[in-house]
Amino acid sequence: MYLQLARKLGQSVREGRYMPDEALPSERLLSERLEVSRATARSAIDQLVEQGLIIRKRGSGNYIAPRLEQPLAHLTSFSEELTRRGYKPSSRWLQREIVVAKTEEQLSLGLSTGAKVARLERLRLADDVVMAYEISALPQAVLPEPRLVEGSLYEYLTRSKQSPVRALQHIRAINAEPRLAERLCIPDHQAVLFITRIGYQASGQTVELTHSYCRSDYYDFVAEMRRDE
Repeated sequence: MYLQLARKLGQSVREGRYMPDEALPSERLLSERLEVSRATARSAIDQLVEQGLIIRKRGSGNYIAPRLEQPLAHLTSFSEELTRRGYKPSSRWLQREIVVAKTEEQLSLGLSTGAKVARLERLRLADDVVMAYEISALPQAVLPEPRLVEGSLYEYLTRSKQSPVRALQHIRAINAEPRLAERLCIPDHQAVLFITRIGYQASGQTVELTHSYCRSDYYDFVAEMRRDE
């Protein structure tokens, strides 16, 4: 019974019948409305908490979790996807500096030894909830003044005619070590999505290397696939 109720409530959340951060009816109200026991309502909510659809706030209640579904077929920015879905994107900056490129950055961006990059390190937020921790490196020639980037990196690059038009993205799951977990406000060793993106301009020049650590309870990637006939 509780699994059936969890599926029903989960479907309502995914269909947008509840808004992000909206309070879910209490276990007592749910049990009365749906004519099930409070134990059944509680078990159903537990399932949705495990799925990341609901956040349980001690002393306050249960709330709909913000969630971002990003299609893999289109090159879009974090800010664009959030805005399109009605969230308010923001960044908590940790670093915006010109520094000497690391070995990986040299290789990925096609730079020589000793070359410098603009390194952007930040937390990505949706409606003030931390969704991801992100580190981007761009050649200094592409982004000579990193502190001028305040919101969307891609929006800034578009204005300066330096934006990528295609990208390769690799996604895998890792367990968050304590420092990363603290930044993402999650328990130590919880699974996160580790995403590496390399962006290219129309000329083929590599302009971006970004590592993103995304909360798996808030972040989904969606791919449409077709079978050859």
